[in-house]
Amino acid sequence: MRWMRPLLWIVAVVTTATACGGPSHSAPRPDTTARDAAGDAAGARPAPQRSAVPSAGSPSVGVLLDGDGHWCTASVVDSPRGNVVATAAHCVFADGSASSGFSFAPGYRGGGANPAPYGTWKVRTVQVADAWKAAGDDADAHDYAFLTLDADARGRQVQQVVGAARPDWASAPERRVTVVGYPNKDRNPSDGPISCTTDTRADPDLAGSMLMECDGFFDGTSGSPWLAGGRLIGVLSGGETDAESTAVLFDARTRALYDRAVRASGA
Repeated sequence: MRWMRPLLWIVAVVTTATACGGPSHSAPRPDTTARDAAGDAAGARPAPQRSAVPSAGSPSVGVLLDGDGHWCTASVVDSPRGNVVATAAHCVFADGSASSGFSFAPGYRGGGANPAPYGTWKVRTVQVADAWKAAGDDADAHDYAFLTLDADARGRQVQQVVGAARPDWASAPERRVTVVGYPNKDRNPSDGPISCTTDTRADPDLAGSMLMECDGFFDGTSGSPWLAGGRLIGVLSGGETDAESTAVLFDARTRALYDRAVRASGA
């Protein structure tokens, strides 16, 4: 079963303590920073949102789910085998142990007759940074995780069914992002996804991290993907207030943990 501890709104960022790993499936990122800046200068994009709104979500973004309901957001990451998912470490690892007996439901819509329209995939392994294992909530700079999933009853991997976002391991902190998440039902009676498209800036309190100001990312949205130009650049891990959220920029250390998950995915 998952950990039942409160998912506190902590200030956390994403990195990993390891620096070695196998080859990654993802190609080097394009120069999206220059493209984003050019779009701003040309006035090609709408103003950033200040509050999240109900949305259609994304087939590849969903919830972590067990018999007690859902509690965090996660998303499919492009990988060779097609069965890797990203979320926040505090969602899946606490008190020295990984959660177990839970699943990932992409495209979740709890308010409908078919809340898991794309099915559910059982979580096989949980990969978190060694620093998080050692220090937990005291290792805010390592609050992210990669999960591997079993195939479904028809033998399909999740990426075959819902697609995936390619990770970006070297993004700048100033980006236009779209963040999709699932607040807990007490703050989100429709039990569907919300989203916000807004601009990020460097977090002055922690090097290598970024923040956005967009209201509505309450408990349950931890692990939400931050997508810039369609690429995954981080996952939501906390915030000072309900209107401010933080994430670390994925980097070489993040990639090393991803590569660990890729190796585990073929076990």
